[in-house]
Amino acid sequence: MLPATAGDPITGLKWTRKTTVKVSDELRKLDIEVGARTVARLLDGLKYRLRVNHKKLSRGSAWTRSQRNQQFLYIEDMRRSFAQRGLPVVSIDTMKKQLVGRFKNPGAVWAKVATPVNDHDFRSDASHIASPYGVFDPVANRGHLFVGTSHDTPTFASDCVSRWWKTDGRPHYPKADKLLILADNGGSNGSRCRAWKHGLMTKLSVPHGLEVTVCHYPSGASKWNPIEHRLFSQISKNWAGEPLATLETMLNFIRTTKTETGLRVRATLMKGDYPKGLKPTAEEMATLPLLPHDVLPNWNYTIVSSSKM
Repeated sequence: MLPATAGDPITGLKWTRKTTVKVSDELRKLDIEVGARTVARLLDGLKYRLRVNHKKLSRGSAWTRSQRNQQFLYIEDMRRSFAQRGLPVVSIDTMKKQLVGRFKNPGAVWAKVATPVNDHDFRSDASHIASPYGVFDPVANRGHLFVGTSHDTPTFASDCVSRWWKTDGRPHYPKADKLLILADNGGSNGSRCRAWKHGLMTKLSVPHGLEVTVCHYPSGASKWNPIEHRLFSQISKNWAGEPLATLETMLNFIRTTKTETGLRVRATLMKGDYPKGLKPTAEEMATLPLLPHDVLPNWNYTIVSSSKM
């Protein structure tokens, strides 16, 4: 038992990597006749269970964890403030990239015969590598996915949000002059990304006279972003076990995603080319009317529309 036993030197907790069959074999060597099922039953009686690792330990110092808690509370206050005034709040993020073609998609479906797919998932065999960028309105329970086939860049992200405002935001909130965006801390809409902030100004705030406030979730906390568990998870369940053979197939699965709570989803194909590496100049950034908030200014800021300056 000893070579397969490990433990925590601080708490004294021990565990074994042996299966019930191996434990039974070890006991027989000690002249204790007991079967694997009996071992399992005895362990169950002692309230042992098969356990998996739990991601519960936060990274960083106590000061960093304090910042995280402060940011969560601030986001909740901002959401409540905007909702009480009837102003739009959206959650945004990029979904996992998808290989378009005859590739295996995790999950199972009821069918008489399994659908044949490629035996290897080579990116070179894909007709497209799709980047679905989502904008989700948690109050209206409506989502819109913009499927790009180029790169997931800050320009692409700001284009998607601007497109959402034209097709969904303005029609549903015709009198709104402010918008709250909840975003992750990294990726194409990260808190340090200058191109993302500049894109919000040139494509959303200035053209539509909109005051745009962005609150970023702390690093490593994307699972608390509403779009993750209220939109992306539902789409993944809808196409589970179905190969995304074509872009149209992918768009149809997105559009047919529904829930009993009333979720409805739109899908749009973004055909533009979004090259990597484009950055605003120092002169362009100097024109950015960015107002950092008093609370954690690196994660919370407002872009004021030119009409209000």
